[in-house]
Amino acid sequence: MSDEMITLRRPGGMNPSTPPQQQKEESKYPTETVPLPTKGYFYPEGHPLSKGTIELKQVTAREEDILANQELIKKGTILDKLIESLIVDKSIKSEEIFTQDKNAILMAIRRLAYGDQYPINIECPRCSELNNIVVNLSLIENNEIDWEKLTVGKNEFSFVLPTCKKEVTFKLLNQVDDNSIQQELKNLKKISKEGNYELTTRLKYIITSIDGSSDKSVIRKFVDNELLAKDSLALRNHMKNVIPNIDQSFDFHCEKCDLERRMDIPLGASFLWPDTAS
Repeated sequence: MSDEMITLRRPGGMNPSTPPQQQKEESKYPTETVPLPTKGYFYPEGHPLSKGTIELKQVTAREEDILANQELIKKGTILDKLIESLIVDKSIKSEEIFTQDKNAILMAIRRLAYGDQYPINIECPRCSELNNIVVNLSLIENNEIDWEKLTVGKNEFSFVLPTCKKEVTFKLLNQVDDNSIQQELKNLKKISKEGNYELTTRLKYIITSIDGSSDKSVIRKFVDNELLAKDSLALRNHMKNVIPNIDQSFDFHCEKCDLERRMDIPLGASFLWPDTAS
């Protein structure tokens, strides 16, 4: 676990080179600078997110309108619309942001809008007692990564599967990838309503090559017919260790049975809708 807390930073003032009209627009609302878990490493050179931070404006009533938009909720685009509304640099598109950075952005939005205290009700996995807990979101940390093994500007990681000994490369996903995955899952659901293809479908998009072959048909055939469960688990565990992300877990203690363990923060309805019961 890293000792570095995720802090939000106010920018030090207007850039003198910024045109007066743009400065006037920007000064209408306070902004915060949010550090990205990826540090911008995997964006192309020159991309506005390659600097490793993103500037967000404070949440206003306009964004609360977005959160209440039932049509956006039905379409599943509400979080992207919310992020796009808050990004100061409009050249940054929400669909380009890696999922891991988007997790940090949503965490920052929650903190900026409603503060660091996140009250939640959690059922103890041992005794089923309902515990009322307040999580301090300011204590959320990034996972530890060996940055020296990563290449700036290259969205690619490698791993040798321990059982079959094949070398795979894989990448970080963004919203474009996630949209494709969700559409494919929707199509598969029409074919087999009882099947669950979430894991294999996601792996087909994450994996970019098998033993040097980037042929998508080869990758899909491998995932469907050759990828052993033990290799799949090893790959997913490896990804957790090498992909930068925020650690969305906290120390849980049950008031009834004294169970203590790390648990993931449940990001239910009350996370971005605190007046809504989760």
